[in-house]
Amino acid sequence: MPFVRKLAGLVGFLLLWEAAGRLGLVDARVLPPPSEVLVRFGLLFTDRGFVAGAVSTVLSWAIALLCATVLGVGVGLLLGSVPALRLITMPVIEFLRPLPSVALIPLAIALLGTQAQTKIVLGVFAATWPILLNTSYALGEVDPRLLETVRCFRVSRWRRLVGVTLPSIGPFVLTGVRISASIALIAIVGTEFLAGGSIGLGQYAFVQGTSGGRMDVVLAATVFAGLFGCLVNAGFLAVQRRWVSWGSVASSSGEVAA
Repeated sequence: MPFVRKLAGLVGFLLLWEAAGRLGLVDARVLPPPSEVLVRFGLLFTDRGFVAGAVSTVLSWAIALLCATVLGVGVGLLLGSVPALRLITMPVIEFLRPLPSVALIPLAIALLGTQAQTKIVLGVFAATWPILLNTSYALGEVDPRLLETVRCFRVSRWRRLVGVTLPSIGPFVLTGVRISASIALIAIVGTEFLAGGSIGLGQYAFVQGTSGGRMDVVLAATVFAGLFGCLVNAGFLAVQRRWVSWGSVASSSGEVAA
C-alpha cells in the first residue's frame, strides 16, 4: 500500500504538470509538459554529448564519494578516539561544514583549473562531513561492555577495531555514506553548471538551456540525475537492510548527527 500511495502521488503530480502546460497556465517553452520531457529523455541516450557528460559526472561522483568515505571514516575514527583532539578541531569543523561547495568554485579554479579534478575536490569537500561526523559520533555509541570484555581478554587493538568497533559503527557510517552520495552528486553537477570547462551533466544542461533554449533537454537531463540519485539511495538502503540489519535505530540517530 505505501508503494501504491507513492505512485499515486507521482502520477497526480505529473497529470497536474501536464494539464498546466496544455491549458496554457504556464509557458510550455519555459516548462515543457512531462510528456515531451519523457520523450526527450528517451532520446538523450542517442546524444553523444549527453552520454559523454553523464559518464564524466558518474565517474567523478564515484571517485569523490570513495575519497570522502576514506577521509571521513579515517578522520572520524581519529577524532572519536581522541576526545581532546575532537574538542580542539570541532570549531574548525563546524565552520567549514556549512560552507556551500559552489562558493569555493573561484578558489578551486584558481588552484586546480577547470578540469575534472576541480569538481571532484569540491565533491569530496561537500560529502566528507556527514561521514566524518557520523563516524565520530558512532564511536561514543559502542557498547562499553563489549570494549571492557575484549580488554579483559587482552585483544590487540587491531582485532578490537576489526571485530568490535567497525561492526558496531557500521550502520552509522553507511548512513553517512548514503547521505553523502546525494550531496556529492549535487556538488559535482552544480560545479559543472557554474564552473564550465569540464564536461558533465551540469555543463550539458547549461549549454542546452542558454545556447539552444531547449528546456525539454535540460529537464530530461535533470530527470536522469534525479533517477540516478534515487537508484543510488535505494541501493544503499538495500545494502543496509541486507548486511547491516541491526542498524535501523542507528540510522535515524546517525542522520540526526549528520
